[in-house]
Amino acid sequence: MQTAKQPIVQLEGVAKSYGGAVALAQLDLTVYAGEFFTLLGPSGSGKTTTLRLIAGFERPDTGRIMLDGEDVANRPPFERAVNTVFQDYALFPHLTLIENVAYGLRAKKMPKAQAHEEAEKALAAVQLADYGGRKPTQLSGGQRQRVALARAMVNKPRVLLLDEPLGALDLKLRHRMQIELKRLQHETGITFIYVTHDQDEALSMSDRIAVFSKGRIEQIGTAFDLYERPASVFVADFVGSSNLLGGDTLLRPEKIQLLPAGSTAPEGFEAGEGILREATYLGAVTRYQVALADGTLLHVMESNTRPVGERLRLAAGDTVLAAWPRDAARKIGN
Repeated sequence: MQTAKQPIVQLEGVAKSYGGAVALAQLDLTVYAGEFFTLLGPSGSGKTTTLRLIAGFERPDTGRIMLDGEDVANRPPFERAVNTVFQDYALFPHLTLIENVAYGLRAKKMPKAQAHEEAEKALAAVQLADYGGRKPTQLSGGQRQRVALARAMVNKPRVLLLDEPLGALDLKLRHRMQIELKRLQHETGITFIYVTHDQDEALSMSDRIAVFSKGRIEQIGTAFDLYERPASVFVADFVGSSNLLGGDTLLRPEKIQLLPAGSTAPEGFEAGEGILREATYLGAVTRYQVALADGTLLHVMESNTRPVGERLRLAAGDTVLAAWPRDAARKIGN
């Protein structure tokens, strides 16, 4: 028998303004225990304000913030069973890694030997078992990020809040850390609430995602829900690349095939002839822009999986036929 999901963080009617500017407008949100839950949206959409309210760094103007069924809206951060990891890591440069990770435990009056033992376990969990005697300045950006995670997790918080923690890393290291974060979350069972503006990061890591826009949540769902069944034009446009046909019909670029001019579209396909405006080779995929006769500009993404000799040789100015399955174009909100 499947166990019912247990809410761990609930925001009920939460609103927050700064000097008359609305940051959050009557927000309702539930996060379940053990979830990797992401707050996704552009800058100024309200996602970081939401995280800071959960952490206790801000107080709501109205509404309740429930943690394990208790309203903590007016409690300071140190009275909440949450920890926060920031983009700048906030490590103490004069302390060793063991001392950095053990700092919170020592502040709670844990004996030094026990605190260092717990810190060693936490460093081992993030694959830095042999680095305890080093200083943060002796580490790479990815290693410092893992120390910050270890320091947050050693306190065994019910909820770990992560505010754009990978934003300062290069792309390759960022991808590695995404895998590492998901592994740590799965192994520890700690609820992660993660803030990012990076849609790919959100889609690849999250159990569920809340998409924010102008202080409101546009949609909450799995990566599949948001990508395949967006509830609004904003979600369709923000989550992944999109073509909006007629203003309210979504057609994803990877659903479109390009055929030589004069070809006949397969049965069950819609098609339109157009002029290729741009072709950009990106390694695993090639990205195209096609201007149809009616003025529609289609974004097309084709995988480069076929042998080189079997691929279409296309250049800007070529006439092509763009074709897609009829059921690939879906009304937004349906």
